[in-house]
Amino acid sequence: MATAIKICGITRLEDALFAIRAGAHAIGFVFYAPSPRYVTPAAAGAILRALPPFVTTVGLFVDAPPDEVRTIIAQVPVQLLQFHGAETPAYCRQFGPPYMKAVRMGPEVDLLQYARDYEDARALLLDAHVEGLHGGSGTSFDWSRVPGELPIPVILSGGLTVENIGDAVRRVRPSAVDVSSGVESSRGVKDPAKIAAFIAGVRNADV
Repeated sequence: MATAIKICGITRLEDALFAIRAGAHAIGFVFYAPSPRYVTPAAAGAILRALPPFVTTVGLFVDAPPDEVRTIIAQVPVQLLQFHGAETPAYCRQFGPPYMKAVRMGPEVDLLQYARDYEDARALLLDAHVEGLHGGSGTSFDWSRVPGELPIPVILSGGLTVENIGDAVRRVRPSAVDVSSGVESSRGVKDPAKIAAFIAGVRNADV
């Protein structure tokens, strides 16, 4: 199957529309205020309402109070939740929409155990472990640490760029890739040329 592509950290409608026209399958909104890619629910809702059909919308949260998550997804009815903190399986499954769980790939991470713990997640999103950051670090991790077979789909993230995406896809063969800082001209502002080249790199690696 072709590798799916998610462009995360969307803050502007024009970036979302270009990504979709270029071939992205999903876009992500960051609802974590400390992030430079944070978008308000009002702004995200306006973007979501202007999107064409058949695009997966994802809301990213980091250890948010449950009532905050419920309030935001009532305003912005994303199709998939992405949890980037220390959220437990019980926490993740309480909201209704399906979810994926981000795994910061520190030295002690056991992905097989994560897959067992979060068995009802749609995917595990593998990201670099950078102290104090929850995604968007621009840092990659050792892809050889990803087992060849996991009982749950893998989304590869962390430091993906136009330059390394082909190698990443060929080595890991993930179900999907997730990029944010690697296709930006500045924090929170996407670069159309980088998006197009990134997507082309994924497609070339799929051959």
